[in-house]
Order: sequence, then structure tokens, then C-alpha cells
Amino acid sequence: MRNAFANELTTLAKTDPRIVMLSGDIGNRLFDEFKTNCPGRYFNCGVAEANLIGVAAGLTMCGYRPVAYTIVPFITTRCLEQIRVDVCYHEQPVIIVGVGGGLSYASLGGTHHSCEDIAMLRTLPGMQVVCPADAMEVRGSIRAAMASNKPTYIRIGKRGEPVYHKAPPAFEIGKSITMRPGNDVALLSTGNAMPLALEAAEALAAAGISARVESYHTVKPLDEATLNEVFGRYKLVATIEEHSKIGGLGGAVAEWLVDRPAPLKARMLRFGTDDRFNHEAGSQDFARGNLGLTTKGIVESVKAAWAAKG
Repeated sequence: MRNAFANELTTLAKTDPRIVMLSGDIGNRLFDEFKTNCPGRYFNCGVAEANLIGVAAGLTMCGYRPVAYTIVPFITTRCLEQIRVDVCYHEQPVIIVGVGGGLSYASLGGTHHSCEDIAMLRTLPGMQVVCPADAMEVRGSIRAAMASNKPTYIRIGKRGEPVYHKAPPAFEIGKSITMRPGNDVALLSTGNAMPLALEAAEALAAAGISARVESYHTVKPLDEATLNEVFGRYKLVATIEEHSKIGGLGGAVAEWLVDRPAPLKARMLRFGTDDRFNHEAGSQDFARGNLGLTTKGIVESVKAAWAAKG
């Protein structure tokens, strides 16, 4: 995902002199092509993320379109006040890109894990929260954010994630993408949890349950039209995310659901990480299992809920 981000941003910057790249002492070689093609528009702000966000907001006020980039917890929780006050309060269309969403950096320990960022940033007035599922959606998200006049947080994985789209899909902030059709249940996945959703759909199909999979790449604003459709059509709707069960996609959909004027057909399930820190080092899959987010767990819970629903 990060290579797709760097390539797409470079492509856009070649024809848009307003685009400026800011990094937090990361990805220097990743942006060699950007620096070659866009001299004077790449700035390494160092390990000073609060200042990085302030610089980005200032550049936006001067007519530039800055993109601020570093590892997720450092570009979000470390400088939440600056994002809130410098960017959102002043309604500046800064694009904030966090790399290594969720447990992508699992082996580096708790300081590099990010299972709270979606919850924090989606509460900020005016902030758009976008979590693309693969490299092609990353490209679409950068283009869509550049076309927007709102602050946007784009949460991407690290590298080596599966690519599901053969070409960049028609990408619209606030509009989900159907990844797999299905007739019985709907699985709404965001970001790098897509492999879990599609694996679960395959396992459910083998058990006689047809599962639709949606890439809910935008957590804010939600695609309410699709929510109305799936909650009115299916017996079960499940959200899947590599983020805490508290405050992420599941929380956002639950808030939407409780505000409906009349009960809808579907029961809702939420799949995410448990409300605790992971204190053991290991791979991303190990960390997912340690925090209760596995394909097996999703499949078993959906099957049990499906049987109980009748």
C-alpha cells in the first residue's frame, strides 16, 4: 500500500505544483521519485509530528495541498491536538496519511500498534476518515482526497497486502465498493481487514451461507444508502476491522443504526480487536489472534448468529 501511495502522489504532483510532501523522518527512499520530479516540495520534518501538522496547516492556508505522512500512531495520537485545532478547527484540507494501520507493525511493540486512531479522528468535526482495502483503493483515495475541500485522514497498511482490484476502481469518499455478492449475510470490512472478510466469506459459503462483502473504505462519512439496503435486506450484517471494537467502523455503524426511526431487519455483529493492549511481540497474524480477531472467530460467530436467527 505504501508504494502505491508514493507512486500515485508523485503522479499527481507532476501536474499539480500545489502538492507538497511532508514526512516524519520516515520513507526517505520511498519518495526518491517524488523528490526527483518535484524538487523543493519534499520536507522531512523529523521526529516532530506536532510541528509537522502545524506546517501542513500553514502551507494549506498559503494555497498549497500538503500531504503529511508517517506511522499511524505518530501522525494521529501524538499530535491529536494539532489535528483538531490547526487543521479541523480552521477547516483546512490537509491530507494526513498514516502508514502501518492496526497491527501492521505488530513486531515493533505497542508503541507502533494503532487500534484507536479511527475512533479518535472520526470524532473531529469535518474530518473524513478513509481506510482503503488494497493498493488500488489507496490510489483512488489519494485522488479523491485531493479533489475534496475537507481534511482527510487516510489509513493504509504497510506492504505486501493482497491486491483485489485489477485496476483502480471508481472510488468515491462515502461510497462503499462491493467486493463479493451474497444473499444471506453482509460483511462490511474496512482497510486491511479485507483478507479476513473474504476468507470468512469463502468459509461461510462452504457452510451454505452466502456472504456479501463490502469494502467500507470510508468510515466517515458513512455510506448510509448502502447501510439502509443491507440492514433492510439481510438477516445479519457484520463489521470487520483491524481496530478496537470501540469507536471504529462497528461503532460508527451502531450509532447510525440506533438512530433509525424504525427497526431494520438485520441483527448486527462487530468484529475487531479486544479492549486491551497486546504485550507480546510477534507477527501481524499472531497479534490479531492475541487480540481476538481471526477468520475462524468471525466464521463461528456468524454461523452461531445465523442459526439463532432462524
